[in-house]
Amino acid sequence: MAAEIHMTGPVSLIDNTEGQLVVNPEALKILSAVTQPVVVVAIVGLYRTGKSYLMNRLAGKNKGFSLGSTVKSHTKGIWMWCVPHPKKPGHTLVLLDTEGLGDIEKGDNENDSWIFSLAILLSSTFVYNSMGTINQQAMDQLHYVTELTDRIKASSSPDNNYVEDSADFVSFFPAFVWALRDFSLELKTDEEPITPDDYLELSLKLRKGADIKSKSFNDPRLCIRKFFPKRKCFIFDRPAWRKNLAHLEQLKEEDLNPDFIEQVAEFCSYILSHSSVKSLSGGITVNGPRLESLVLTYISAISSGDLPCMENAVRALAQLENSAAVEKAVAHYNQQMSQKVQLPTETLQELLDLHRDSERQAIEVFMKNSFKDVDHKFQRKLGAQLEARRDDFCEQNSKASSDCCMALLQDIFSPLEEDVKQGTFSKPGGYRLFLQKQQELKNKYYQVPRKGIQAEEVLKKYLESKEDVADALLQTDQLLSEKEKAIEVQRIKAESAEAAKKKLKKIQKKYKQMMEQKEKSYQEHVKQLTEKMERDKAQLMAEQEKTITCKLKEQELLLKEGFQNESKRLQKEIQDIQMRERSSNSTCNIL
Repeated sequence: MAAEIHMTGPVSLIDNTEGQLVVNPEALKILSAVTQPVVVVAIVGLYRTGKSYLMNRLAGKNKGFSLGSTVKSHTKGIWMWCVPHPKKPGHTLVLLDTEGLGDIEKGDNENDSWIFSLAILLSSTFVYNSMGTINQQAMDQLHYVTELTDRIKASSSPDNNYVEDSADFVSFFPAFVWALRDFSLELKTDEEPITPDDYLELSLKLRKGADIKSKSFNDPRLCIRKFFPKRKCFIFDRPAWRKNLAHLEQLKEEDLNPDFIEQVAEFCSYILSHSSVKSLSGGITVNGPRLESLVLTYISAISSGDLPCMENAVRALAQLENSAAVEKAVAHYNQQMSQKVQLPTETLQELLDLHRDSERQAIEVFMKNSFKDVDHKFQRKLGAQLEARRDDFCEQNSKASSDCCMALLQDIFSPLEEDVKQGTFSKPGGYRLFLQKQQELKNKYYQVPRKGIQAEEVLKKYLESKEDVADALLQTDQLLSEKEKAIEVQRIKAESAEAAKKKLKKIQKKYKQMMEQKEKSYQEHVKQLTEKMERDKAQLMAEQEKTITCKLKEQELLLKEGFQNESKRLQKEIQDIQMRERSSNSTCNIL
């Protein structure tokens, strides 16, 4: 089970120093330790609008993110607070509080646009915090949303930077929540009560016309509708009397507006219950190290004057993750082999069967931890490393067998060697006696189990090293005639030739086994890769279907609005005609 991260308070994730965005290493170190999936909630809005208060409440604290108490923007850059998710066990909630937009002392809209874009890129839920109502001024202040296609690329292709291609962005953009602070209007339309969500949708309706004024009115609304098909709105009363707002974090609950307390509780409950885990294209779940990689990739792109690109970020992340996946898979293979294999194995096939099972598990580990392995580069790297580890185990197996057999031969044959030195066989009939004793010791050697694959080869080499002794005993044995000695020499040569044939067959058998193992390894890689591709294909189709559904829904709303506008226009024309007819009839009656 992954360890939870317990931060006592927020730390700066991205420092904003003299207009330059710089990543804080301390924050990256914290993220690198978060192995759980992360739910990332970012809040953005004008400075001094109470963003930090909401983030502290999401963290379950009264204090944490600095609230500030003056008209100056207090938070600089992007600050991060990682806490255990209160409603999703095994998940970490990452809260991102951003620098207030529109600070007149900065005079740098470029910097604000990057803060806005980074908050969208890094979050799974994006909260836009503003004061009052959703009027044209509020929309004008949200001009950053119209600049998103100038700040973010979904693909490295140069043809995808248009609002019309918003489907590319929808697949990785967060859910959108608009928090309206100090809201004072009565939620009604045509004297009928409406919800905050209804109010948001009504505020996002487009104006008919193609003139500059209509375009300025429609652009931010159109971008919100296209980029954020999943939208939610919350309204908040003023939290306390104006004179107490500067000390909001010190106020006790009984000093706060009860309606405000209830509204904050509703907001927090929704965010914590409905915010999804941060994910990337292909259903890739983001954890701390992956979020760390995204931060570094995006800031690097911005610093170099390039645009943050989701495709490039995923590709860079894939390089890191796939390298790590290879290491994890090889480590798993080594662990399994060290637990299962007792060297020396009795046969080569026994070792290859253990290798195959461990290899299958290692490939599973790689498939689980890898993604977007273009041209299967990392899978081939894994295959090469596993093959090298197999060969290494084969060498270790041979050496273990050789060492075992040599020690056994020394133990079994040392009495025979001592008898030779003592001249026990240097007498008539000694050669036959030597062969008889040698055969008895060979049988004893054969009876010892688990000598491994080198048992015959080591015995053969040992006996060959003693051929001079046997030949000397043969030639000096006076009991044997010259003819018998010649026959014995021929028998020894025949046995040597037969042993050479057996060795050749053994080499051929080993080659065949290794080739069969290589084919099985290839088939295992293909099998698991095919299964992974099928899963990825299903995931991609689900994402595409979701994106198409969102796009169709938005088109349906646009068409519905168009029909409603056209219906109103026709009704007005009919009314005008009827009024003209009544006016004409009235004139005729007078005449």
